Amino acid sequence: MHGCESTFVESVPIIEGLMGQTLWAGEVQVFDLPPGSPAPRAYAWSYETTPPKRSFVAILHAQGIDSPQAAVRAYVVNAARKAKAEKR
Repeated sequence: MHGCESTFVESVPIIEGLMGQTLWAGEVQVFDLPPGSPAPRAYAWSYETTPPKRSFVAILHAQGIDSPQAAVRAYVVNAARKAKAEKR
């Protein structure tokens, strides 16, 4: 998705919630990226959409996104903002 090679590091189970409600639960795949890539690491996962399809997400390690949990949190916040903007 970001146009570079990657090396699998690990799968990390994540549950992201707010006020006792689960907003996202799944496994994030962590990849190291080679020197010269846009970032040293990437966090990736997929999820089902409707009709039954899969969407894929790959977020680069950057300032403020320094872990699988932070990548999921950034994605969830961005998705909530998009949904709110679409309702306007």
